[in-house]
Amino acid sequence: MRDTNQNTKPNDALLTVSDVAWLDQVSEKTVRRAIAYGLLDALRVGPKGRLIRIHPEAHARYRRGQTY
Repeated sequence: MRDTNQNTKPNDALLTVSDVAWLDQVSEKTVRRAIAYGLLDALRVGPKGRLIRIHPEAHARYRRGQTY
């Protein structure tokens, strides 16, 4: 998981865990597991870093790496 110090453009819309789960048609728990296993890069934001956000490019890389 990366720090919030990553250079992102202000107009980039970060995705939530729920957004990624909906896009991939999986549970939020599956998305959280992918983050925990290092398969999906995520950012921690907000007070004490409790919120998780995923950059759309990181999600695209994750999707390209999946095989069904």
